[in-house]
Amino acid sequence: MSGRIASVQDALRQAGLDGWLFYDFRLSDPIAYRVLELSEHGATTRRWFCFVPSQGAVRTIVSAVEAHRLDALGAEPIVYRSYAEMVAGLRSVLVPAHRIAMNYSPEAAIPYVSRVDAGTLELVRSTGVEVVSSADLVQRFEARLTAAQLAGHRRAGTALGHIVDESFAEIARRVRAGDGPTEYELQQFVMSRIATAGLTTAEPPIVAVNEHSADPHFGPTPENVGRIRHGDFVLLDLWAKEPARDAGYADITWTGFVGEAVPAEHARIFEIVARARDAAVDLVKRRVDNGATIRGHEADRAARTVIEQAGYGEAFVHRTGHSIGREVHGMGANLDSLETQDHRALIEGTCFSVEPGIYLPGRFGVRSELDMTIENGRAEVSAPQPQREVIPILARYRT
Repeated sequence: MSGRIASVQDALRQAGLDGWLFYDFRLSDPIAYRVLELSEHGATTRRWFCFVPSQGAVRTIVSAVEAHRLDALGAEPIVYRSYAEMVAGLRSVLVPAHRIAMNYSPEAAIPYVSRVDAGTLELVRSTGVEVVSSADLVQRFEARLTAAQLAGHRRAGTALGHIVDESFAEIARRVRAGDGPTEYELQQFVMSRIATAGLTTAEPPIVAVNEHSADPHFGPTPENVGRIRHGDFVLLDLWAKEPARDAGYADITWTGFVGEAVPAEHARIFEIVARARDAAVDLVKRRVDNGATIRGHEADRAARTVIEQAGYGEAFVHRTGHSIGREVHGMGANLDSLETQDHRALIEGTCFSVEPGIYLPGRFGVRSELDMTIENGRAEVSAPQPQREVIPILARYRT
């Protein structure tokens, strides 16, 4: 039995579950491959099941067309040819079980985990077992980072902070030269700096100016942008990681104003957002550092309440934060009581963003994003340290 399977079985016993049933069809569930430590390479054109019981041997069900697909698990497979044989195999595997986990989320509340289609769920439930969500199990095995991965995350965050600094300096240089960059040009500048820093990213950063910053996921292209000029408000949201496949991402958002002084309204909106951000950070730190449980939806409410009380609740259109792991949007608990009700706990070894925002359509939007880690029973803000004011770009960068 592999160490991973033994760890899964230990987690199942702790959760009071009889097993975890994995299912895949044409690579429909990447979680299954990662938890079971299976390669995604090779033919996967037929359905397979893998049942990891809380005790005893792993059971697999595979098609005769791909009879060796799960050989890496070391289980004696049930090989089916027909649909009826597949169903019979499934029933025989689940006979001793009463309550099992699958990679689904009730009412699709947590879409990251919602991988099993409704028909397959109906089929499994028809065998008489109770099926519950594997969300907490997925977080345990997919969201926790090692000490080395967390250290890499922090190094990436430090590098991203330097890139923000370089980007604002580039804006100042070009605006003074009468050749302010477009949002797209600045995005490409950031991408070049990410590469120079020895980092990698799956997607280019968000560079959003003025009314574009009121679109939380604005994507600049050569066609949809104008030049950055004196008096513009700039939002930079960038994420990257070290090149190792299992490296942990960092993800930050900073804002600046192209001028000597930041207008009062921009400063006021930023102050509200920063207070909301800090309210979530403080709650997480207080709970974790005192050994108490903090759940994703609670951290979201802490930030959201600040913005609501300031009169901008309707302008805060997204969750407060997301899990961060080997992908920038990870498999762990999100800070969310809006888009979902994420009742998962923020647990040891995880990393997540805290990024409330206020968006005023047609005018501007402010988001302030930092990352937090939980390690050795302590919750900490990762590098760089939180932004405390909108950066007056022309005052800060004079050469």
